[in-house]
Amino acid sequence: MTLLNGKPLADWQQSHPLLTPLIACEETHWFRSDVVPSKEALPAVGLTLADVIDASDRLQRFAPYLMTVFPETSTSQGIIESPLLRLATLQATIGAPDGQLWLKADHALPIAGSIKARGGIYEVLKHAETLAIQHGLLTLNGDYRVLAEPTAKALFSQYEVAVGSTGNLGLSIGIMSAKLGFKTTVHMSADARQWKKDKLRANGVTVVEYESDYSLAVAEGRKQAAGNPHCHFVDDEHSKDLFLGYAVAALRLQRQFENEGIVVDQNHPLFVYLPCGVGGAPGGVAFGLKLIFGDHVHCLFAEPTHSPCMLLGVYTGLHDEIAVQDIGIDNLTAADGLAVGRPSGFVGRAMEKLIDGYYTVSDEHLFDLLGQLYQSENLLVEPSATAGLPGIQLVNAASGYHQQYGFSPAQLANATHLAWSTGGSMVPKEEQEKYLAKAGIKAA
Repeated sequence: MTLLNGKPLADWQQSHPLLTPLIACEETHWFRSDVVPSKEALPAVGLTLADVIDASDRLQRFAPYLMTVFPETSTSQGIIESPLLRLATLQATIGAPDGQLWLKADHALPIAGSIKARGGIYEVLKHAETLAIQHGLLTLNGDYRVLAEPTAKALFSQYEVAVGSTGNLGLSIGIMSAKLGFKTTVHMSADARQWKKDKLRANGVTVVEYESDYSLAVAEGRKQAAGNPHCHFVDDEHSKDLFLGYAVAALRLQRQFENEGIVVDQNHPLFVYLPCGVGGAPGGVAFGLKLIFGDHVHCLFAEPTHSPCMLLGVYTGLHDEIAVQDIGIDNLTAADGLAVGRPSGFVGRAMEKLIDGYYTVSDEHLFDLLGQLYQSENLLVEPSATAGLPGIQLVNAASGYHQQYGFSPAQLANATHLAWSTGGSMVPKEEQEKYLAKAGIKAA
């Protein structure tokens, strides 16, 4: 008999009926009925807008350095940012007439090609700044290009950075840490793509592979780093620095909306659909959005049917005390960036009253969406990056959700729907062709 928190699984299924379709790996959705006003829920996170602004300012200080060592960031003046794209053709293709569908194209972020370039690179830069200031190489008002010089690299070579990853966080941490001169180790789960491991090794990063999933890779990396006082472990399950790096996206998005003439207010609600693995990236982005747009923004997390860890943790109230494997789900999905069995307890508990809902998407559906996005918008992303796209249909059809929030037909017609893409621009051409083949499309 399977026991969860001392209670038989069958009893859990009776008290929590959504567990049955989750266990069957069916596409499932859950809208919370107890979301509270942002002003009441945000203090529980333990971070503030001032913290997000501080993170944004730090990234601005690093801009000259980033332009020096990553020339591809010169067009954005050293700021790591992605475009905002209107998906009018795709919206018509999938048959979602209400509101406007947009894409926050984090698959196109420079340096690491995924949303992890936000939090991952930010945490590494903050660590480097702290060390450089401690050793007298840098001041907050100084020229951060000094960190590209041999003296700085000699300093950083005495220190190590480590992380556990399914792939994309490892890329962002590995590429940035190695560029600065840190000795870098990425502990990677069995489902990580080979090309990501190869790219890390080509950048001088040590890759340690595990036959198990993400949770073991993180646990082993954390354990090894704990015995080394010169090693900084980037903890995707608990790091507030990662979280803040992701949250900066909201400040940038606010300016992009202003440039596009997009209004977010009571009469023009914003719905944001965020692919979710362990939860740090979508949690941080959602936190920033709530700080900026308050109760006019409605965030939903999207997960693979075979890896619904955040939905499971929040729905049962067990958070990181439960994993998908505990209820018989295999955690095997083509959406490798979302292949996480146990959610972040920090994010689940801090954000649970700020997230409107959760939904799952099958691998087959992810590939269908990947093909539709390519054919309608000529955009190629990883399968995991398409998880946000079904959100507009789900929300438009959810009459009970509309009643809960009192959304009128006029509000829904005026709504902005933003799907957040999470990775894909660095995928090798042969891998892209395999993705398209699974979607039934031959690459041009």
